[in-house]
Amino acid sequence: MSATHTVHVSGIASTTTKSGLHDFFTFCGTITSIDFRDADKTAIIQFEKPSAAKTALMLNGGALDGATLSVTSDVPPPDEEDVHKEGTPLQQSDKPRAGIAAEYLAKGYTLSDQILQRAIEIDNKQGISKRFLEYIHSLDSKLGERTLGPEKTISGKVHETVTAAAQQAKTVDAEKGISKTAGTYYEKALASPFGIKVKEFYTTTSKQVHDIHEEARRIAGQHKASPATAGSPAHSPAPASS
Repeated sequence: MSATHTVHVSGIASTTTKSGLHDFFTFCGTITSIDFRDADKTAIIQFEKPSAAKTALMLNGGALDGATLSVTSDVPPPDEEDVHKEGTPLQQSDKPRAGIAAEYLAKGYTLSDQILQRAIEIDNKQGISKRFLEYIHSLDSKLGERTLGPEKTISGKVHETVTAAAQQAKTVDAEKGISKTAGTYYEKALASPFGIKVKEFYTTTSKQVHDIHEEARRIAGQHKASPATAGSPAHSPAPASS
C-alpha cells in the first residue's frame, strides 16, 4: 500500500456505511481499496493515483451524513507531474479541483467555503491538467465541426456577441440541434448560454468561491434536465480525447 496514495479518515458518522464512504470519496478519483473499521468508524482509503489522495486531503473538514470528517495522511502526496500520453483516457483525477468541488455540491454534499478556497489554491498552484485542457478543447472543436462546419468551435459561435449571448445560443441550438447531438455534460454546458463561463471555469485557474457555487448549480440543473443520467453527469469518467 503506497503511503502517497493513502488517506486516513476518522470522525465518520455512525450511520455511514462503507458504500456511502466509497460514494463520497470516488469523486476524488479511482479507489483501489477501503479498509473500513466499523467498530471505531475510521477508514483507510487507497487511491490509484497520488493526485486523487491529494484531492481527498482537500476535503478535510467536509461533512458526510451530518458528521465532520477528518482526512489525513502519514505522507503527503507529492505535487504530481502532468505526464500526458496521447490517447489515454481522461480520469476523474485529471479534472480541476474546483470542478470536483462543484460536483460534490451539485450532488448535495456540504463543503465549506474554506474547502472550496483550498480547491482554488491547488488549481492556482498546479494549473489545470493538460489532459483535461485537451479534452475540453477537443469537445469544443468536434462539436463545432459537427454542427457548424469545419474549423468552427461551438463556444466561438455561441458567443460571437456578448450582448446577445443568451438569445444567440438559443437560436443556434434551435437551428443546429446542438443539445440533441451533445452527449456529455461538458458538451451540453459548452453549447448553453453559459458556455463561455463554463469553458473559462474549467480552463483557467482564476476563480472565486462563488464561481464554484455557480458551476454546482449548472450541474444540478443538468441532473434535473436529464433524469436518465441523473447520477452525476459531470462525474462520469470521460472518454479519451484524440
